[in-house]
Amino acid sequence: MGKPMWRKLAVSLVIVPVLGLAACSSSGGRAPEPESNSAAGTVAATDRIKIAVITHAPPGDTFWDIIRKGAEEAAAKDNVELQYLGDPDGGRQSQLIEQAIDQGVDGIAVTLAKPDAMAGALKRASDAGISIVSLNAGEDRFKELGAFAHFGSDEKLAGEAAGEKLKAEGIKKPICVIQDQGHVGLEARCAGVKKVVPGTEVLYVQGTDMTQVESTTTAKLQADKQADAIIGLGAPITMTLLKAKATANSEVAVASFDMNSQLVGEITKGNVLFTVDQQPWLQGYMAVDSLWQNKRGGFTIGGGKATLTGPAIIDKAVAENITSFAEEGVR
Repeated sequence: MGKPMWRKLAVSLVIVPVLGLAACSSSGGRAPEPESNSAAGTVAATDRIKIAVITHAPPGDTFWDIIRKGAEEAAAKDNVELQYLGDPDGGRQSQLIEQAIDQGVDGIAVTLAKPDAMAGALKRASDAGISIVSLNAGEDRFKELGAFAHFGSDEKLAGEAAGEKLKAEGIKKPICVIQDQGHVGLEARCAGVKKVVPGTEVLYVQGTDMTQVESTTTAKLQADKQADAIIGLGAPITMTLLKAKATANSEVAVASFDMNSQLVGEITKGNVLFTVDQQPWLQGYMAVDSLWQNKRGGFTIGGGKATLTGPAIIDKAVAENITSFAEEGVR
């Protein structure tokens, strides 16, 4: 049987985060959860379909465990056979898309951290009648690359929100640490901070090597006595920056993007000023569910615009209210 052509109707829906303004860290380290009805309720009676979620996730980054958890919960509810794959290298991520096409998937959800590397494979997917959505990274390029919806944060807006918060704290010379040079979302975050706080400096590190992250950051803090804050663009990175701060005997403030339970604990203890959340569980859930809804009824989400899951500022007061959700792995 040939691949069904999924209609692409526009139905406007915008997610507005309750906690703050409207905000890229990948495969996570945990094993997939077994499918069950316990969390998702009754499984959909629709025909079983196959969806691939293909991200730029580096090994061991806990951010992506949260996205995966959301994707798996939607798949269990929607009677979806889920493939979850990731590679931080743009070329290899593109190859994973090619493999999914060859395996006859019905839909692809993809992160577009390095969109130019994805273009050829995504065109092939579109030509094969496979529906595409993007998540997490790619809000400016998703339509151009054939996706009918995008779920994520406006990363420049997220950076500006962080900048405003830092400015309110009296910060004038923060260091914005980018763990993946060329990642459009991370670059946009630092650009947003710099727009609000012009004294912002960017420091590049190798996010797949935490020893290098710590040593590079320690050396920078020891050499630059004028820096008054350091910003991690992912929870595992920020946890390493806390170690570097201690090693360097530095007094800089620490801020972050994204969350895990350890980072939430550091915020509640006052060791991290705040983090900028983009609700990754929602990104994973909505990416899979939107592909199923498109197959089921030709539904589309967002009216041709990105569906924003962030940014939301999580400071100490907010963190104390979501600790249990962070421990559950959904925040």
